[in-house]
Amino acid sequence: MTERRLIVMRHAKAEPFAADDQDRRLSERGVLDAAAAGRHLAATQLVPDHAVVSPAVRTRMTWDEVCRASGSSASVSFDDAIYHGDTEAALETLQSVPGQARTVILVGHNPTASYLCHLLDDGAGDVDATSGLMGGFPTSALAVFDVEVPWLELGAETGRLVGFHVGHG
Repeated sequence: MTERRLIVMRHAKAEPFAADDQDRRLSERGVLDAAAAGRHLAATQLVPDHAVVSPAVRTRMTWDEVCRASGSSASVSFDDAIYHGDTEAALETLQSVPGQARTVILVGHNPTASYLCHLLDDGAGDVDATSGLMGGFPTSALAVFDVEVPWLELGAETGRLVGFHVGHG
């Protein structure tokens, strides 16, 4: 078994409008889908012990549902770089994850989440997961990577895609 797992998740379905984009809340479907994603993580023994979450309301709500449904007691950091930054900023944030973290989840936004997955993928992963990822990265999508390098060394092609799942409540 790999030493580390990284789960890259796009937030669940959000309401289309808010006065400020960061204030958009999850829709009813989004709440159900995020909980379904959390149940999937629990069922596949991928319960995060550390979470990196965008500070936007919809990502916080997504993490709350995933956390509750998976039974996670993860330490969590809310990082503006996941909301405002690009793929490089997200990667730098992941490189600063505590070294003892074993199953890390990043809950963010597209297109950054999708681009990050493609950057990390070493191309030798699960065929079905790769096919799923190539089909798009919808809301509530989870891409799971085996990571053999320390978090500090995370970079291009350092993850092996081993799972892809879209939460549906």
